[in-house]
Amino acid sequence: MSFSKRVRGALPAIVLSPSVAAITVCVYGFIAYTALLSFTGSKMFARFDFVGWRQYERLFDNPRWITAIENMAIFGGLYVVGATCLGLFIAILIDQKIRMEGVFRAIFLYPMALSFVVTGVIWQWLLNPGVGLEHMMRSLGWESFTFQWLVDPDMAIYTIVIAGVWQVTGFVMALFLAGLRGIDTEILRAARIDGAPIHKVYTRIIIPALRPVFLTVFVIEAHLAIKSYDLVVSLTKGGPGVSTELPSTFMYSMTFTRNELGVGAASATVMLVSLASIIVPYLYSELGNDRTA
Repeated sequence: MSFSKRVRGALPAIVLSPSVAAITVCVYGFIAYTALLSFTGSKMFARFDFVGWRQYERLFDNPRWITAIENMAIFGGLYVVGATCLGLFIAILIDQKIRMEGVFRAIFLYPMALSFVVTGVIWQWLLNPGVGLEHMMRSLGWESFTFQWLVDPDMAIYTIVIAGVWQVTGFVMALFLAGLRGIDTEILRAARIDGAPIHKVYTRIIIPALRPVFLTVFVIEAHLAIKSYDLVVSLTKGGPGVSTELPSTFMYSMTFTRNELGVGAASATVMLVSLASIIVPYLYSELGNDRTA
């Protein structure tokens, strides 16, 4: 083989090698470094006096971490279920070949183009009792109207759910709409000829055919929920008190404001394991399907 052919054959590897090296060091290297720090007694600065599982014991003995996990269960569950159901419903409506479909798709997709910080600020204005929805309704004459979820410790977590679902629903709708458009129309036509009711067409044919889309949507939404930080900080700053504390805000607080680098690294590692427990089975399923195809 000539030298020029060897160079052409190796060119893709040569071009990609800097990116691969950067990703290896800056992503996987720092992930390994964080996991390493979680087994040390690091405080303000990293130090390598290994203390075993002590930081994890301190983590799960911390009431704020337990509150963050409970809030994540509420936020993550409602976020995934709410966005999935609403996105599927909108996708089914748009799939009916309505007029101005492109306009509606753009309207529903627009929130996903915004950053989570912008979304948080928008909803903070809307839900703030002094300047938002409550103020507007009272200025229109409804003096008894109250909506103070943003400042209510028992309800503040649901404002995070509202803002998160509002932002991601359009993206979920687009995924489901693509799945709906990919279903074999011959099967649907045969079901209609046989006189199958429309609700059975959806429950027996269409929704089961969307199983891969459901799996993809779940993985994406769970990933977004677990790493949610900027939305919470811009909307509630984790308050009132710690009523909207999530693992991501807990990790930042412990690492950068309380000088507990070891505990922060332990919380980050727990979050990483949680994400891996969702993504790895998904990848295994997808790769398994590709091998059997």
